[in-house]
Amino acid sequence: MPLPDPSEAQALTTARTGGQTPPASGLFVTLEGGEGAGKSTQARLLAEALKARGLPVCLTREPGGTPGAEALREVLLFGKADFSPRAEIMTHMAARCDHLDRLILPALARGEIVICDRFHDSTLAYQGYGQGRGSPAELAFIASLRKLLNREPDLTFWLDVPQAVATERLRKRRESSGAVVAGGAEDRYEQQDTAFHGRVHAGFATIAARDPERVRRIDGLLKPDEVTRMLVQQVLVHWSDRNGAFPGKDVTS
Repeated sequence: MPLPDPSEAQALTTARTGGQTPPASGLFVTLEGGEGAGKSTQARLLAEALKARGLPVCLTREPGGTPGAEALREVLLFGKADFSPRAEIMTHMAARCDHLDRLILPALARGEIVICDRFHDSTLAYQGYGQGRGSPAELAFIASLRKLLNREPDLTFWLDVPQAVATERLRKRRESSGAVVAGGAEDRYEQQDTAFHGRVHAGFATIAARDPERVRRIDGLLKPDEVTRMLVQQVLVHWSDRNGAFPGKDVTS
């Protein structure tokens, strides 16, 4: 995809604003995918690449991102509580509300690019399709809560990795970190069986198919630097569309 020429974009911006520099419009970018997809790594690399171009970036994650949401993350991922399915969904939502109110929305208001490792699509894929097995009642329940948030990502990257590859990546990650296979350092979702992760993958595929304008499928089998390059390019195009120009070097250089 060709990038807009920065000089032309800046000229248009100057003409529209009478020579005054308008405040930047924030951009909300999320990265989604199953376990071992590489999204946490790509979120970090994307943030670093954008910062290197002089763009204001806020890197965060879910569940978590604020002290309150991080406390709920510990309960959700590593706690011993046995939640009912809907209680688990609402705990994720409680963490998300705090995250939105205290970090994401203020950062967007300041004109920053918010890069979030997981957001609502993960709740839909994991709780709706993974645990709920695509139950219409569970999907409708999650959708009703989603409407209350009143903030969708502007751009979502789904890192699509075959399950066998993701499983091997997780195995190597365990070995390198010294984590044990069962219990130990693995979180609640990493410990789920192959069938669960298959349903999660199918859930992400369904989400991407239903919202192709927002959700961009990224081949997770590409080399990490190739994936980062694709993400940076698409974010810069979105930023340019909103703000007229982007600083720093052309992404193709």
